[in-house]
Amino acid sequence: MNRLILAAPLFALVAACSDNAEAPAANATTAAATATPAAPTATTTAAATPAAVLDPNTATAEQLAAIAGMTPEAAAAIVAGRPYADAAAFAAKLRETLPAAAETVGARVFVPVNLNTDSEEAIKQIPGMTPKMVHEFLEYRPYENMAEFDREIGKYVDEAEVARLRSYVTL
Repeated sequence: MNRLILAAPLFALVAACSDNAEAPAANATTAAATATPAAPTATTTAAATPAAVLDPNTATAEQLAAIAGMTPEAAAAIVAGRPYADAAAFAAKLRETLPAAAETVGARVFVPVNLNTDSEEAIKQIPGMTPKMVHEFLEYRPYENMAEFDREIGKYVDEAEVARLRSYVTL
């Protein structure tokens, strides 16, 4: 975005140096209009940004209860069951507390998986994981940083999926 905003003055400067006196103003206006994107609306921002994943070890009962499929009683039970050692332990609690909605709620409430130390079972709990992706997560251990995770896992899935998976992991 910074490049686009900086491009408008540069384009105006280049146009001003041209022989045509009328064209620079028109070109600068056109460049500014095309280089400056419209401010995102609440609708476009919500559509472009996936819903945040809550950590059940830190989320409040009110935040948990606001998740689709979660009841206030289940939220209270999740808070009372803290701390959850890993994603597998939380998944077991979720299946016990909300058997019919465990999968739906588990996509929005999740104990982050430590890429370097958590078990294969914990990695399997990440929504949408396939056996191949579990293998890839394990193969690239240890991860030095999240950029390495992005690069290595990005060999197998697109950028949007890497971003989605990132919301379930930590170092």
